Amino acid sequence: MIKDSKSAESLAKILSEALPYIQKFSGKIVVIKYGGSAMKENKLRQNFARDIALMRQIGIFPVLVHGGGPQIERNLKKSNIKSIFIDGLRKSDENSIKIIVKTLREVNGDIAELIKTWGARTKTFNDVRESILICKKIKTKMDLGFVGDITKVDGNLIRKNIFNGKIPVIAPIGRDRFGMHYNINADHVACKVAEKLKAEKIIMMTDVKGVLSNTGKKISEMDIKKAKKIAKTIKGGMLPKLSSVIKSLESGVKSAHIVDGRVPHAVLVEILTDKGVGTWITK
Repeated sequence: MIKDSKSAESLAKILSEALPYIQKFSGKIVVIKYGGSAMKENKLRQNFARDIALMRQIGIFPVLVHGGGPQIERNLKKSNIKSIFIDGLRKSDENSIKIIVKTLREVNGDIAELIKTWGARTKTFNDVRESILICKKIKTKMDLGFVGDITKVDGNLIRKNIFNGKIPVIAPIGRDRFGMHYNINADHVACKVAEKLKAEKIIMMTDVKGVLSNTGKKISEMDIKKAKKIAKTIKGGMLPKLSSVIKSLESGVKSAHIVDGRVPHAVLVEILTDKGVGTWITK
């Protein structure tokens, strides 16, 4: 309920500012990598689910790709399995991959159900009935076990569900040509899905303000040329995200956003307002 005329005026201004963006992105596919605090904190989870339902209601086609690191870590510990990471990828042997797949399927279903509580229709892709992510074992200096590298994305099946009015919710589970399951980096999945769908945007949710300069200041906007220069100087978890979105832009995705998922309604703010909450990368 709007308390006073000042609040009403503020709300009207927000809605008015959003209109040209709604018109611009209506009918367009936006791929969102969902993770971090936005996926763990209950209030942020509720806000995110409602925002995704709203996006679909106003004619934007969201496609979600999620991770599940904290949930996987918790379930591996219950089975006395220690997590080992190499270059940011979780080593997955025969015992752990079963727990990882089971956990990601549970997370996948939970996200879809939460979005449905806000009136939207969803379609889960977690490699139970359909295998939309075909992969092969990733090649690295050290054997990571059942960690996959995507070779094919079934874009037709994803599009079919989008145009049937559903929001695809995709778990980072792949299958090779022999039917074996693989754990895939969720950032990589999101970018490959965006490339296949020729998405209007890809949005990567993180627990930082965005891409930072050498002085620690957030870079609000940059083109792909500048992004490539920065990718040569940064380290840590931002590097694979930035490298992945650069490849997506080179493969047909029109623009990319790396946003702070700790900010309430971060995705909506980034898409539907003049000032976003992260870094916008264009071609």
